[in-house]
Amino acid sequence: MSSISASEASRPAQIGAALFRNRGWLPVPFLVVPLLASGGITRVGVIFGALLIVIGEAWRLWGVATAGTVTRRRSRNVQKLVTHGPFALSRNPLYNGNFLLWMGFVALSGVWWFLPVAVALFAVEYYFIVRYEEGVLESIFGEEYLAYKRRTARWIPTGAAGPVAGEFFWAEAWKSEISTFLQYAALLALFVAKDRYFPGGVL
Repeated sequence: MSSISASEASRPAQIGAALFRNRGWLPVPFLVVPLLASGGITRVGVIFGALLIVIGEAWRLWGVATAGTVTRRRSRNVQKLVTHGPFALSRNPLYNGNFLLWMGFVALSGVWWFLPVAVALFAVEYYFIVRYEEGVLESIFGEEYLAYKRRTARWIPTGAAGPVAGEFFWAEAWKSEISTFLQYAALLALFVAKDRYFPGGVL
């Protein structure tokens, strides 16, 4: 078993570990508030939201296909360091995709006042989660990860800093995202129903 790095033992990383273990609940406020608050679907919201959702899911799907199931676990038992594909452009492509997706649904809902709140909430949550994940990777992979960290942006892609080509698991990625696509469809149906029957919201 690898030793615990100072980064993983830090207070922000410990907070991030708790959020990481419960990250399945993190999207809830981004979806519940737009469903309950006043706001309606508009042409601008649909166009802007759909654009963010499509780009976000494409980026996320690429990341899922690159990482495979070996690295996407809820434990700290990571067996390999993925540095190709979108991981060569940003250290957190799945979270980049999630950000665009969640903001896209907020925009689509028409609850515009919540958009800056959602951005701030996402930034706070994932600041801690990423601190934990980086600490774990530093504990496991040591200098190999630190070298990757130095050459690759944490969030905003800044151009290829490593190998974009490599092994991809597209069939596995599409299969794993089926439930996600069904969630999108259900959420869209809820927003349409809200727009038709409760345009003033319930808050």
